[in-house]
This record gives sequence, structure tokens and C-alpha cells, in this order.
Amino acid sequence: MTASVTVRVPAKVNVQLAVGGLRPDGFHDLANVFLAVGLYDEVTVAPADELRVTCTGPDAGQVPLDRTNLAARAALALAERHGRGGRGGGVHIHIDKDIPVAGGMAGGSADGAGALLACDALWGTGASREELLEICAELGSDVPFSLVGGAALGRGRGELLTPLEVGGTFHWVFAVADGGLSTPAVYAECDRLRETSGTGAGVADVPDPEASAALLDALRTGDAAALAAAVSNDLQAAAVSLRPSLAATLTAGTEAGALAAMVSGSGPTTAFLVTDEAEAAKVADALRASGTCRAVRVTSGPAPGATVLPG
Repeated sequence: MTASVTVRVPAKVNVQLAVGGLRPDGFHDLANVFLAVGLYDEVTVAPADELRVTCTGPDAGQVPLDRTNLAARAALALAERHGRGGRGGGVHIHIDKDIPVAGGMAGGSADGAGALLACDALWGTGASREELLEICAELGSDVPFSLVGGAALGRGRGELLTPLEVGGTFHWVFAVADGGLSTPAVYAECDRLRETSGTGAGVADVPDPEASAALLDALRTGDAAALAAAVSNDLQAAAVSLRPSLAATLTAGTEAGALAAMVSGSGPTTAFLVTDEAEAAKVADALRASGTCRAVRVTSGPAPGATVLPG
């Protein structure tokens, strides 16, 4: 057994998030177009007498360090499947966090995928890609994409992935808000807004979610302007309803010249698509000067999924 294994795992932005009606099981069917972007957490695992989770980096104080952490749950799930029994908790998981916490960029999901791949390498379990993806899906809807990276269409709850071709690099600016938003609370608000509007929120009331053909074509051709015209997020109105200050951030980025402005996933991080690095710097400066967000990050996508780093 090696002394330690480190895995780098990316954040994501949803360039389309189409949300179906509320199912009897409490979930929603999705057409969820993921794009991995170059903000990363690094998850390091090493043998230990008992399960332990530590975390450093921005907002590390908001990360749970008990068995509710997706990284811990991933390690325990893999140990259970491979007969490690009571020894399954014998690992120290350290998260070097750079993805915003509770920001709609799958930071927790990234840590789950990173810990799963790292423990597989540490323990030499030899799990197949299919088995790892199956465990990821059990952990959460966004976790499989964190393992895969690149770009993909997620169906079901988002966990059933179809890889997508991307024909170029897309440049993004992310504005990090103060505090987080609960994903279940945002979905509940989406349902409430639909009920209030009179359309209804159930599966019989809401059209089945479908990926936008124009959006998929824009990804395939690498056309940022076409992608900007096609991006959408059915959770945006709910996120802004719960956090009205996000509207000012979206306006600031748009006025600075972003091609598109949207809430990332369930928020509260907001995402701005721009034409190139120079425009990214300009929009980032304007967002910092606007006073409407806590921090600003500039990056691009697609980015690779969870990757074991050289020891």
C-alpha cells in the first residue's frame, strides 16, 4: 500500500439545467448539461487508525468533517463493497479546497469523487470504471460527473451521463456570494414558484426536460456566442427568490460585457460566459468593483475529471 494518494477534481457549471416536475419520490427528472471548469479541489488519502477528515483552503470552516462529508461516505462505500469491513474507516482524508462551498459548483460532489478514486488507488481495490460510477450515483446526482469531467448530458436525477463533444475552450468568470444555498431548498422554491404561477409543479404539469439542440451544437462547434444564446437554468428564479442580491451581481456582469450571465446550478455562485481571457479580466474587475459579491474567479472549460496526481 502506498503512503498516500492525491486526486485533483474539477468544479462544474451547468450550461443548461432543465428541471422536470416533482416526482412522487421527491426528486425531479433533469436534462443537465455539465461543463467541467478549471477550479479544483485536491483530495489526499493516507492510511490511518480511524476515519478522519481534514480540510484547508477558502471556506474550509464550512466543510463538515464527520461522516456526512461526501468524501467520507465515498471511502466507506468503497470499503464496504470490497470487504474491508471495520478497516474501511482507517483512512485520513484531507481536502485542499479551492471550489466554492455550497456554491452550485459541485464542490462536495467533487470531493466525493476524488476520495473514491483516491481510496481505490490507495487500497488497490481495482474497481472498474462502471463500479466507481455506480458508487458515485449512490452518493449524489452530481458525483458521477465529477469523476468523468469534460462535458456531459445528465439525465434521470443527473447521474445518467452521456459524454458530449466540445469543440473549443469556453472562458468563464464566477462571482462567489456570501454564504451558501441549500440545494433542496432551491428545488423546493422552484416547485413553490411553479405552483404560485398556476402551472403546477408535478410531473403531470411540467414538460419532460430535454437538452437544447442549439446548446449542444454550440458546445460541439466551440461557438461562445451561440452557447451564450442557449444557456438556461430552471433553478435561477428560485435561487434569486431566496437570495435577491444575486440579481445585482447578474446585472453587474452583464453590464460589464459578459455574453451570458446565469446562476450556477442551485447557486448562489453566478457564472458569466465571456469571449476570451481579456474579456474575462475586464468582467472580473467590474464584478470586484461592483461590491455585489465576495470573491471573483476566472477560469475556462472543459477540464478533465478526477485525476490521480503523480506521487
